[in-house]
Amino acid sequence: MNNRRTFIKTSLAATAGMIFTNPLLAMSAEGKSKLKKFGFISGIAGEAMKADWKGTLIKAVEFGFSELEGGTNFAASPQEFVSFCKEIGIKPIAGSVSFRSTNEELKNSFDKIKSFGQKYVIDYWPWYGEVPFDLEDCKKSVERLNEVGALAKNHGLKFLWHNHDNEFREMEKGMPFDYLMENTDPKFVNCEMDIYWVKKGGSDPLEMLKKYAGRIPILHVKDMAPDGDFICPGRGIIDFGPIFKEAKKQSIKHYFVERDNEPDGIGCLQSSAEYLKNLRF
Repeated sequence: MNNRRTFIKTSLAATAGMIFTNPLLAMSAEGKSKLKKFGFISGIAGEAMKADWKGTLIKAVEFGFSELEGGTNFAASPQEFVSFCKEIGIKPIAGSVSFRSTNEELKNSFDKIKSFGQKYVIDYWPWYGEVPFDLEDCKKSVERLNEVGALAKNHGLKFLWHNHDNEFREMEKGMPFDYLMENTDPKFVNCEMDIYWVKKGGSDPLEMLKKYAGRIPILHVKDMAPDGDFICPGRGIIDFGPIFKEAKKQSIKHYFVERDNEPDGIGCLQSSAEYLKNLRF
């Protein structure tokens, strides 16, 4: 165990040395604020979770993560999952549903999500139609989102929808993102904003955060490579400092590292955690 911990500490120190050469981190390091906590979405280390979910979560906690989105499907029971997470010091925060499910299916999903100790429920694709979205797609989505949000609230859960880049493509009148935010009831429906996808869609994540202050309780922290592809936080071109500074003003408490199709989940978690621990804004 001591050899393993020594290896981890040595690896983290080496990673930290590389991260401090990142000009974005140097630019943001002048501030005095830092993230008090951050988490990750389990899919970033999907293969590792499948092989050994307990060992993967232990490593994540050692790296500095204290919150988790998803990951419950690897445990034999809710009791086992909740007990183990509590034991090692990581808190389950969010689960997911599809609003295309029937109301009865949703109620069953909500009960299961609550049994894992999660308080947010997220729809990662709140659309009936295909891209590009149009006004009729938005109207259908809004109606269903409000229905599902009301059901979630009745179950003691907070319902969010997750954006991609397509919500920032102009339609007949304005952008789908704006339509969904302006026409859903904030008592029932809010947004888990993915920083990468906002930028990929051609909008400014900081401005979206300001525009919809109070409507975004969770941020997905995913970086953009120079070629526009996904990359782990701290390795790309997104300056997270100003975004986090605004998020702090809004009392946003949940920041989840995400990187789609990551070939080295553990490595991404390790470098991302070191970056976020050292980031000042």
